[in-house]
Amino acid sequence: MLASALEEIVVRHAAREGPLLPILHDVQREQGYIGEADVRRIAQALNLSRAEVSGVVSFYHDFRRAPEPLPVLKLCRAEACQARGGEALARRAEERSSGRVKVEPVYCLGLCSVGPSAMVGDTVHARLDPDALDALIETIA
Repeated sequence: MLASALEEIVVRHAAREGPLLPILHDVQREQGYIGEADVRRIAQALNLSRAEVSGVVSFYHDFRRAPEPLPVLKLCRAEACQARGGEALARRAEERSSGRVKVEPVYCLGLCSVGPSAMVGDTVHARLDPDALDALIETIA
C-alpha cells in the first residue's frame, strides 16, 4: 500500500482507543491483504513492535498476508446453517467451484434465521439453496 494511503488510514484512527484492528480492517479492505511493509509502517506509527502487529494479523482469519488470486466465497458452517442443509451446500460449493473460487468456511455470519448463508466481499447472501449457490459461484468465478 502506498505510504500516503496508509498514513491517511492511521491518522483517521489514531485518536481511537485500540486503533490497531480498525487500521488493519481498512488496509485489508483497501488492498485485499496486509503486506510486510504495511505491518512495519503500522507498528512504527502506533509505537508497537512488528511482532505485536504480525501476531494480530495472524490471529484473525479474515486478514490475509498476500493477495488472494481467486474470488473468495465464505460459506457459513455454523449449526443453524448446517440444520438447513449447509453441509450439502458446502460439498456442492467445492464441486461447482472447480478451482475458480476459493470456498472458505466461516462460523456464523449472524443470519441464523435465514440460513444457509454465504459472504462474498462485504455482501451477504441468505436463504441459499443449490440453484442460488450455483448462480452465486457463476457470478464471482
